[in-house]
Amino acid sequence: MMDWSDRHYRYFMRGITRRTLLYTEMISTAAIVHGDRAWLLDFDPEERPLALQVGGSDPDEIGRAVAAAEPWEYDEVNLNVGCPSDRVQERGLGACLMASPDLVAHIVERMKRNTDKPVTVKHRIGIDHLDRYEDMYRFVKTVREAGPDRFTVHARIAWLEGLSPKENRTVPPLRYEDVYRLKREMPDLDIEINGGIRTLDDADMHRRHVDKVMIGRAAYETPWVMSTADMRIAAEACPSENRLSAAERMIPYIERFHAAGTPSRKIIRHMLGLFAGMPGARQWRQGLSGKLPENAAPLLAEVLRRMPRASCEAPPA
Repeated sequence: MMDWSDRHYRYFMRGITRRTLLYTEMISTAAIVHGDRAWLLDFDPEERPLALQVGGSDPDEIGRAVAAAEPWEYDEVNLNVGCPSDRVQERGLGACLMASPDLVAHIVERMKRNTDKPVTVKHRIGIDHLDRYEDMYRFVKTVREAGPDRFTVHARIAWLEGLSPKENRTVPPLRYEDVYRLKREMPDLDIEINGGIRTLDDADMHRRHVDKVMIGRAAYETPWVMSTADMRIAAEACPSENRLSAAERMIPYIERFHAAGTPSRKIIRHMLGLFAGMPGARQWRQGLSGKLPENAAPLLAEVLRRMPRASCEAPPA
């Protein structure tokens, strides 16, 4: 979710669900060690529970990065072994690490040595020629020796040669049964499934076979789909009564960040899917697209005023 699940998106989502675990974008461990940590790691307390997702391949550097992030008090640290992008591959990060399970185990061990938070691993069911269930089983069997707290499995292989990152999210077929089988054969592991899951009804179906479910693109493209998550998880109402209150909550947030020098477009862009599938969805997107004023809080209020009341006031369902 690089360039997607930044702090502004996460704050927006906390108006829709409080109970789900949110993730940062994948952050390079080199950037944490050598870069502006406050800019990379700061978040609003309302965003919690929140996992820090890191990408790296040098155990020493990853250990230093995890230790450096400790003052921020993330709720979990996640190692990305699933991203197929070219720029990630060039640095030996992401999905290509599935070919080196011993190295991944060493990295997890070093991460656990430098934090008391849960350490988790997100990976694919395979890559390129390592595409059989047996290959994934061998990977997980090796890495589990380091004691990760959870394996999050994207139920597609990643073709590192011949497909773009976008194509790797849709072209390789989903193999949910491989993830179910992994849970059956390693019942003591905490297994989470990811990939192509668009609704919470689908998530409930998957939870019959595994422990947890991760929803990615659907939670970004159609964020209101998460509005009944808290009810399903903890019998709690959605934090916002309807889409109108979820959007109005962002007006003072936009004002606050405008005062700190953040252009409103960096926040507004995450809200464009709020009315997906509802009357007025196109009007909403068009009203908040294009060239926006530096402070778009008044514009957001005006677009909301013009939206169909039925769409604004429809409760979670």
